[in-house]
Amino acid sequence: MRDIDDEEIDKSEDRIYMTKVEILGENRFETYTKTRDASRAVIVRDGMIQLIYEAGSDLWVIPGGGIEKDETPEKCCVREAEEETGNLVLPLQEFTVLYEYYEEYCYITHYFTCEVTGSGRMHPTEAEVHRGAEPKWIPLSEAMEIFSRHQSYADVSEEKRGIYLREYTALQEYLKTQPQNTCIL
Repeated sequence: MRDIDDEEIDKSEDRIYMTKVEILGENRFETYTKTRDASRAVIVRDGMIQLIYEAGSDLWVIPGGGIEKDETPEKCCVREAEEETGNLVLPLQEFTVLYEYYEEYCYITHYFTCEVTGSGRMHPTEAEVHRGAEPKWIPLSEAMEIFSRHQSYADVSEEKRGIYLREYTALQEYLKTQPQNTCIL
């Protein structure tokens, strides 16, 4: 994992810093031939973060998914958050973009800090229902602990190791954007 570069973005009078981070999987090919773009919603309230827990595989993930044709990363974030959590969200800040390289793929994931603005309706996919996916609020410190164990899955599941490394890296970047006294770790 290495920082590609830091990009300063102007939005009205606020200065927002967004990072771009690259993760190089052990099984990556020399060049990639396929890309997949996605967005994820980091929803934190009172020291708790909303994650998706898949009971069938004992897997935790930040809510989100693939960007559809002609969809912006922000609109994808809003759609995926509602589909997976039932929450209507407002993306406040895109704080990082992760570039992950595994086999022939480059996965590009946009992470947004989001605020819950209301309740919508969950629309889980058949695969999510089959995996037992459901939204759960857990302490942010617990999420960091879960995702920090990414390397322990290296010999068991490269997919789970990669997902946990991705989420851990994203949450580390999220914490850099927060005033020190607002996050409870």
